[in-house]
Amino acid sequence: MVLDLLILGLLIALNPLPVTGFVLVLSAPGGIWNGLAFVLAWLTCFVGIIAVVLVMTGGQPPPPRSPPTEAALAAKLAIGLGLVWYAEHTRRRLGTRQKPSGGMSRVDRINPWSAAGLALLLQPWGCVAAGAATVVTADLSHAAAYAALFGYCLLASSSLLTMELYATFAPEAAAERLGKLRAWLEGHKEQTIVAVSLLAGLWLVGRSIHGLTS
Repeated sequence: MVLDLLILGLLIALNPLPVTGFVLVLSAPGGIWNGLAFVLAWLTCFVGIIAVVLVMTGGQPPPPRSPPTEAALAAKLAIGLGLVWYAEHTRRRLGTRQKPSGGMSRVDRINPWSAAGLALLLQPWGCVAAGAATVVTADLSHAAAYAALFGYCLLASSSLLTMELYATFAPEAAAERLGKLRAWLEGHKEQTIVAVSLLAGLWLVGRSIHGLTS
């Protein structure tokens, strides 16, 4: 479980969709407070999903080869295949669409409520769902499980937390560097989506097949 959560947390943190959205939120007027609303909504949704899974399992992992375990592995396999398909679908569309011209200007008028809503929309739901399926195997009778879950939440949110803290304590330097990051993401977002989705998908497919056949 720990290795799966580590990989998934890292891929979620590197996903360009929430990172791009968060950079736009921070770049808007009132960016610090809007960014805080984004982070809080992100964490609330993230932790809430984990809590629901743990309530359903009672904090006790189902026995190996049991129907719940097989269902969790099958779900991860389906999510992995879906991510591989999405990566290939996105790759085929590269270069076939024109870049948007000013379509993000409305973000300049964002407020904390809309920032919170944006955080929910930009959750990388494929990886989040795979993480929820992985949490099914968490055994809360051991302190290590709590540490693994806390580390997973922290790692998955690390890019957002880092940018929020940077913008809070070094606003001038953050504005310059986040502007460069925004420009880079606008030119490479889809390529990054392909890479992250493909890596996540192949990892989930491989781990799921190994679990189902071993």
